[in-house]
Order: sequence, then C-alpha cells, then structure tokens
Amino acid sequence: MHVLHHQVQDKPVEKIQPQTNNLSEAQDEHIAKGLESMVAQSETNHDVSHGIHMHGKNVLEVPWIHKMIPGIEKLAANYHIGNFVVVRESGEKIFESMPIYARIGMHLLFYGSARETVLNYRSVEHLLQEQSIKQGTIYNNPESAKSIPSFVQTYSLDITELLEPDLTKYGCFNEFFFRKLKPDARPVENLENPKGICSAADCRLTVYPTLSLACKFWIKGDEFSIPNLLQVPVDSPTAIEFDGASLAIFRLAPADYHRFHCPIDGVVGEITNVPGQYYTVNPQAVNEPKFDVFTANVRSVLYLTHSATGKRVAFVAIGALLVGSIVWTKGAEKGTEVRKGEELGYFAYGGSTVVALFPKGVVEFDQDLVKNSEEPVETLVKVGSSLGTSPA
Repeated sequence: MHVLHHQVQDKPVEKIQPQTNNLSEAQDEHIAKGLESMVAQSETNHDVSHGIHMHGKNVLEVPWIHKMIPGIEKLAANYHIGNFVVVRESGEKIFESMPIYARIGMHLLFYGSARETVLNYRSVEHLLQEQSIKQGTIYNNPESAKSIPSFVQTYSLDITELLEPDLTKYGCFNEFFFRKLKPDARPVENLENPKGICSAADCRLTVYPTLSLACKFWIKGDEFSIPNLLQVPVDSPTAIEFDGASLAIFRLAPADYHRFHCPIDGVVGEITNVPGQYYTVNPQAVNEPKFDVFTANVRSVLYLTHSATGKRVAFVAIGALLVGSIVWTKGAEKGTEVRKGEELGYFAYGGSTVVALFPKGVVEFDQDLVKNSEEPVETLVKVGSSLGTSPA
C-alpha cells in the first residue's frame, strides 16, 4: 500500500482542537472560497498536487492558496498535517499526510458557524454538499483523465497491480479512481476457513469488540449509536439484533483502491440508503466530540447473512467530503451467495469509510489490530488481510 509520509521530528503534528485555531487569520468566507477555488481549478489544472490533493509540503509552491486563505503558509511551515498509522506487516509507525481540502473541511466544521450562512450558501453543510457533488461531476468529464498521471505520481501508486495498467485507457478520472485490480493482487487469508473474516478494503483500520470501547478510544461523537448509524428505532428488532455488536472501521484515503469487498462468507440481503452530509471522515473529525460524522454522513447499509453463524452482519458504506457516490455491484444482488474477498461495490471520487457491525459471537478480532486500536492508532491493511475469526 502506497502512502504519502515523511519524518516529523522537525515540527509537531497539528491537533485540531476547539481552543487552538491555527488558521485564525482566515474568516469563514476565506476558507469557503479556498475550497470553491480548489474544486473549480481541478477542472482546468491537471496537476492534483497543486490543487485538490495539495499537501502541506506543496503549499509554499502555490501562491494563489496563500492569498485565498490567510495563514495557510504559516500552518504548513509550523506543523505536519495528518495522522500516524501503523504498517501491519512491519509494525512501523509512519506519518500520513492529509490533503489540504480535508483540513479545510475540518476547519469549517470546527471553527466556523456551521449553521449560519457562509458566502452564498445556506450553511457550511450546504457548501460541503454542493462542492462534493461538483467535484464528482468534474471528475466524470473526459477532460479529467488528464489528472490521472499527476495523481499516480503524487501518491506513488503501483500501476503494475491494476487490471488496466495503461493510464490512457481510462475515460475520466473517476474511472481510474474506482479502478479494478488484477485478480491475484489481493490474496484472501484463510479463504477456505468458513469462520475466517477478512478486511473489506485497502484502508486504515480500527477494530473494537464493543461499542463502549469504540467510543472510549476512537468515536467521540455524542450522538453515535448503533441505531443512529443504521437509522433504525432504538426499540426495533434490528437495533436489538446488533446490541453489543463489535465494530470494524475501514477508512479509505483518496489514494486507495476504492472498491470494497465482503469480509465474510455469506448471503447478500437488503440495502437501506440513508441521506446525510458530506463531512470529512479524517480521524481528527471522528475523534471530535462535537461532530458525529458516521451518523451524519450519507450512507448505504447492506445486510449480509453470515454462513458460519446464521447471523446478520451490517456493512455500512459511508460517503464523505468530495465523494460523489456509493455504488453497489455484487452487493446489489439480493439472495446471492458471496465469499469473503469478493467485491461488493465501490466509492466514486473521495476518501470514504466502511463500518462493519458484527453481532455478539460472530468475530474475535486479531490481537495486533485490537492492540493498535486501543493505543489508539489505525493499522494499514489491504483487502483480504485477516480481520479475525468466528469463535469455535
């Protein structure tokens, strides 16, 4: 898995906190115009490292962003913007840089007047929604294919694992974004073990045996609950069914392979679509008590029946800032048998998240994942990597 990272000894990692506004020189209007400009420029500027996928190290190279967002150059000079993650294979902890658009989205939510008018928008939520839809439209245009080479270069992507490695064959940027991999690119661990459970995505993963542990270490939103996530009444049969469930949270960064796969052997069931917002799903937003991003964002819930236990697993695909859509492929084929590692669907443009809920007794997570999650830090894993097993 390729990630954008660097050493951080020379300056601290920025922490987004209500009491510390590191962009205090910029008003809501500046930040909103900055996001609008980044999205608009992506239509004609095909170097993504100087636009939507600008990272802190690029800020000093792009004069227009300094003028648009006062103080952004000081932020980039004084802090590393992003998060630490653990590479599963080596146990090495590395720093993963965050695109500036995600930092801007968080600023509007944390420091802006979320419910008040900003620029010509009814609210910050309206701004984020409109820009997310606009970005998806831009990246569906054939002209956007010109952005693919700079995206590959920015994130050092390995094109040899792609089913179609010829970048000129993609009709638009979005086609590349939800690219397919060669069939053998992501081998599935414990494939023949019906009790084996695997990672649903190339992602940064956290796992928690109970909701209370998830809320203690990771999800700080005051309104987060399983009924709210699934959009069901608290006294409904579904809420009762998933009471005490274990959670696996698969966060996909923009550079990731964006198709998601089945974590279990099972049968495809119903899908419930839930409208919502387009907040960033970056850990600093998930860790913020004032924002409940998982239960606020647009999402689609697929129920899978686990063959080994007969219990249902809830597979929740969650959209995010600049994500165009959630598309189900085999996940839309109700009644179909599906094996772990088989594709269920994909996200169109943007970073995104899947949350899988396993009822009591369905999963015992691998201990290295549990240990990292309680630190708490995300673990870099790939599709098919072992998540755990069902207890005997």
